[in-house]
Formats: sequence, C-alpha cells, structure tokens
Amino acid sequence: MKPMSFDDLKGKVCVITGGAGVLGSTMVRALAAAGLRVAIADINKEVAEQVAADIQAECGSTVIGVEANVLERDSLEKAKAEINEKLGPIDILINGAGGNSPQATTKIEQIEEKDLDHLDDTFYGLQMEGFDRVYALNFKGTLLPTMVFTTDMLKKRKGVVLNISSMNSYKPLTKIPAYSAAKASVNNFTEWLAVHLAKVGIRVNAIAPGFFITHQNRFLVLDEKTGGYSARGQKIVNSTPMGKFGEPEDLQGATLFLLSELSSFITGIVIPVDGGYSAYGGV
Repeated sequence: MKPMSFDDLKGKVCVITGGAGVLGSTMVRALAAAGLRVAIADINKEVAEQVAADIQAECGSTVIGVEANVLERDSLEKAKAEINEKLGPIDILINGAGGNSPQATTKIEQIEEKDLDHLDDTFYGLQMEGFDRVYALNFKGTLLPTMVFTTDMLKKRKGVVLNISSMNSYKPLTKIPAYSAAKASVNNFTEWLAVHLAKVGIRVNAIAPGFFITHQNRFLVLDEKTGGYSARGQKIVNSTPMGKFGEPEDLQGATLFLLSELSSFITGIVIPVDGGYSAYGGV
C-alpha cells in the first residue's frame, strides 16, 4: 500500500536552484518541515547561506547554502561535489532559478498606428543581450543543473526532478517575450525529459505558478509611488477568478505532492497553481 503522507520524503537530499528567492525560500521551508535535507544552490553564496541558516533554525532540518551559477557547468559540478560531501547523494532536484528583466521587456503592450514612427518601445527595440540573458537563465538554467544534479539518481535508479514553469508558458503576457518563450521551452523539456528518463526510475514534472509578487516582477505589477497595483497588476487580478495574487505558501502543497510517492505514477505533467487564471476566458 502506498503512503498517504509525505513521510517518504524524510531524510532525502534535495537541491533547489534559486532557493534563496521569495518563492524558492518558501518552498525550502516546506521541504525542511517535511524532513528533507536541503541544499540551496544560488549564485549569491552569502544570501544562500543566510537563508539556509534561518530556515534550519526555524525547522530543525539540515539546510545548507552553496554557490552555483546555473549557466556554468563547472560551477554546478563544484556545487554538486560540495553537496555530496556535506549531505550525500542527491535524490531530488528543483529547478527554481529564473526570472525576468526590464532589458527583455517591451514598454508597450501592442503596437498601434501612433507607434510606427518610434519603435524603440516595441518588439523591434528589444536588445538581444537582454533577451538572451533572460531566455538562458530560465531555460538553459533548467537544462544544465538537470544534467549535473541528476547523475546520482541514475546510479540509484530513482529520483525526482521538479521544474518551475509559469502560466506565461501557456498564455504569454504582453511585454515579456523572452520569459514567456523560455517557460514554454521548460514545459516542452519537462515532457521530453520525463519520457527520456522514465525507464530508469526518474520522474520529471513541473508546476506553473500563476501570478505571485516577486523581486523580478515587482516593477511591472506594483506602482512605485502608491504601493498599490499598477494598471498591469490590476489587470492580472481581474483575470484571476480568485481575485488576488498568490501567496508563496500556495506552492508548497503541489511541490510536496509531486516530490513524494503519492505521485509515483505521475511524470511529464505541468500543474497550474494559478487561482483559476488558466480556466478563465475573460468574460
């Protein structure tokens, strides 16, 4: 009989990239509370170590911070060696590193007749450097850590990968073509890798958060002067049937479910955690 709890996760070693961020750190708290031993792999070692220390003090589970650049394989290999030394073989990988940037964002939503004489604020004014950076961070920053951190799972013939996608992967928001395209790629890669690894005991799934306020999107959804929603932020709330942004804690249940044996026959799927956004047609 399969377990009806998350007890099977106790003692397992989980690596989470980008685990020092707003959403990532909340996921780490859920992992630590469930008894996992967690390594926060982040480009900023000091922040990762501080978040790890805070969560370890709160939950009592082992949480460490390690430096890792998700776009550099050598950095990831070094991080893996440190994790193996301190925690042991890796059982679970959460690919949480990602984000958007103003440099990959158009200033207007749609081109109108009045914009045709000055296209700098449109798709045509995007700089490839910014576009490439955002696309690489979200897609290559999922692919490379998976190549490195799942090798222990191959040896065990057992493991779980959880990718963090976005509702932008299904319904791309205006202004953010690089982020939307990268997250759509993450969905496709999740399905592809799930098939590729299915017969060696490694499951691969993803969650697609709806709209949460993070460091990366704050400039788009909040009004700096009033502290309230920007016009864009209000649009998002209006398009979410539950009428609000998600709280980081809303991701914890889906995360633990997809990591645990409760979902042992589930691979290759993407679960929306979006307050009904994906179900709403706008009228």
